[in-house]
Amino acid sequence: MNAPTNTPVTPIPFNAEGPQPLLREIPKGEPYPVEALGPLREAVEAVADITQAPVGLAAQSALSVASLAVQGLADVETLGGDAPCSLFCLTIAESGERKSTCDRLLMKGVRDFEAEQETEYREEYEAFEVAHKIWTEKRKRLISEAAGAKREKATAAEADLRAMGPEPRPPLFPKLTAMDPTFEGLMKLYGIGRPALGLFSDEAGGFIGGHAMNSDNRLKTMAGLSNLWNGEPIDRTRAGDGAKTYRGRRLAAHLMVQPIAAAPLLSDPEARGQGFLARFLMTEPPSAIGTRLRRDHAPHSRSKVEAFRNCALDILAMDLPTDAHPQELTPKRLTLSPAARELLFRFHDAVEASQGRGGEFETVRAYASKSVEQAARIAGVFALWADPLADLITPENMAHGISLSQFYLGEAKRLSDAGAITADTAKAEELRLWLVEKWTHSEIMPREIVQFGPNPLRESKAARAALAVLEKHGWLTRLPEGVEVRGATRKEAYQIVRPQHVL
Repeated sequence: MNAPTNTPVTPIPFNAEGPQPLLREIPKGEPYPVEALGPLREAVEAVADITQAPVGLAAQSALSVASLAVQGLADVETLGGDAPCSLFCLTIAESGERKSTCDRLLMKGVRDFEAEQETEYREEYEAFEVAHKIWTEKRKRLISEAAGAKREKATAAEADLRAMGPEPRPPLFPKLTAMDPTFEGLMKLYGIGRPALGLFSDEAGGFIGGHAMNSDNRLKTMAGLSNLWNGEPIDRTRAGDGAKTYRGRRLAAHLMVQPIAAAPLLSDPEARGQGFLARFLMTEPPSAIGTRLRRDHAPHSRSKVEAFRNCALDILAMDLPTDAHPQELTPKRLTLSPAARELLFRFHDAVEASQGRGGEFETVRAYASKSVEQAARIAGVFALWADPLADLITPENMAHGISLSQFYLGEAKRLSDAGAITADTAKAEELRLWLVEKWTHSEIMPREIVQFGPNPLRESKAARAALAVLEKHGWLTRLPEGVEVRGATRKEAYQIVRPQHVL
């Protein structure tokens, strides 16, 4: 055994690593599979051409409008039973991405239909008021006669009462969409209007941050909207209104929201745990801002958008399938062709395997478990948009539905992973970006954050919590008490660490 040597050990110099990232980098999303949009592709490409917006924005609007138009006509067969052809879409995009312009172009058929129906509604309502007044007065007279007359006349009055028939019903309120209602407001619209409606908003931050989704109402709203997505009856019991059951209702949805407003929803454990978010086809398309330098668009693009508008009008004008009650849908059944069913089974098996331990979608099982049904729903929308009288899902419909469902599942994983952060970390990241991008000084004091900083940090407690996170991760260094900053001694101040390569 050799004796130990006394060779000195050369110390390894310490090199500071610099600030550490608060969030892991969000991977870039896959390109939108526009080739899988089937009968919607031409309209989507035309709107993207006209607006120079990301194609994903136009695709979300087209899908949701098509779903709104066809959802009342049929339910689609899935591997787990029949499901509505209703789609919920969530689009995340910054202000200036032209999401409102895309939506306005593709919603034109819906808005024109509402305007036409409103004119008819006013005329029909005037006739209803006259008929209802006559019916009411006649009923009062017959009740009075039946109550005060002798038996023979009373019996005749009772017979006339029975022969009057049911009370005249008002025409259905023509509004197809609601922007930011409470769930009770949506139910009231179902009570007076059409059985197939849409929840559409190009500024859905008001809905997400409003009364319907506050701490008192969030669970109720999410549960109610989830039941509508499922196509289940909705029971409502309220003082003054009594108990009501809304059967045969359908709801499509498209919520367009800025990232800062979407973050609380994506990180909400109740929204994730309840499976509410998993019902949405969500995407955050890559920004096109700074690249929109072309001055014109293809000559045929306007005609493609007009064709989409005309198709929406034609489908919306069709009679909805109802039985005795005009507000309770009895949709027909879209069945899967054998080849379409085989494609869906293969997709099911692949998604099921990916949810296992270590699988690609282990962390987003709620989304993955619904992706097979989402594929069937999308296929149903395509089939009915191309032919409202269709009763069969073709292999082409299903292949397109599967391709889109795969894309949205990938987006759900990407955005869900990014959303799985605490509120404190999100605020700290917002402060970090503000400090390195907008604050021009080398030092910062808590009161300056409260006075000038991002809105969520305009109170001392929130500002100090964010400061603590940034100090821990090396983005701030606390200066000694009494240090002079901007001409005065300071009790608490921080040096901002700005690496040459900002993470």
